[in-house]
Amino acid sequence: MTQFDNVSVTKQANVYFDGKCVSHSIVLEDGTKKSVGVILPSTLLFTTGAPEVMELLAGACRVRLAGSEEWTEYTGGQSFQVPGDSSFDIETTETLHYVCHFG
Repeated sequence: MTQFDNVSVTKQANVYFDGKCVSHSIVLEDGTKKSVGVILPSTLLFTTGAPEVMELLAGACRVRLAGSEEWTEYTGGQSFQVPGDSSFDIETTETLHYVCHFG
């Protein structure tokens, strides 16, 4: 899928980590929530409330889930899952375009 149809988009951007991560929240017609954004080259720690699936559209990164010592590399076209009430470290080596699927 290359686009979302019939969505509500929050006009105000979500800006995190001094602008290193910028996204917009969207709500699909069925109430499903997602965010669409970019992460600039950096190393960041994200926390989660709900479970997340990070769908990577373009770019490259490596990820370390909470409780793990191992980093896993990902590129555009791949995705990874993060449990709810958890965290993950992400190191982006080039600008990462993503969709975060919540729940």
